[in-house]
Formats: sequence, structure tokens, C-alpha cells
Amino acid sequence: MLIIITYDVSTETAAGRKRLRRVARACERVGQRVQKSVFECTVTEMQFEQLERELLAEIDVGQDNLRFYRITEPVELRVKQHGCFRSVDFEGPLVV
Repeated sequence: MLIIITYDVSTETAAGRKRLRRVARACERVGQRVQKSVFECTVTEMQFEQLERELLAEIDVGQDNLRFYRITEPVELRVKQHGCFRSVDFEGPLVV
């Protein structure tokens, strides 16, 4: 399934800046960054639940915001992109 993760982590303190880095690293492990605080991830249900638990353990729910969007199939009908960024097609052929 394709999920979109967005987050807004308060960086007013050193602890907030550390949280921001940990949240970004966790998202980078499973998906690709499409904007500064927005990631596209193709995951299984189990991977999604694990990632959600990991991110919820990192954020401060009193100061930060974390959102998950599940994109239903077929993805090509649900996602339109414009501009110079082109996402990686992880399902397409691998060209080395």
C-alpha cells in the first residue's frame, strides 16, 4: 500500500531538533522524501503498523503533529504530480 507521511516537529529546543532528525531518519528508511516533511512509502500492513509505532514513540504529542494518508489503489489515478520532481517507481524495472 502507498502511504503519505507528513509531520511538523517543534524545533524550538534542542530536544525538538533531535526528535525531528529521528523522525526524518525513520521515514527515510522506508520511503522517499518528496518535500521537507513529506514522505511517500510503499509498505505492507505490518510495516505500516511498525513504522507508526516507531514514529509515535518519537514525537511529543503536545507539540508535534504527525499524519498518515493511505492512498487507495490504483495509485496512478489518485496521485498527480507537477513540476520537476519525479518519484522513483519502486515497482518498475530496476536499471543499473
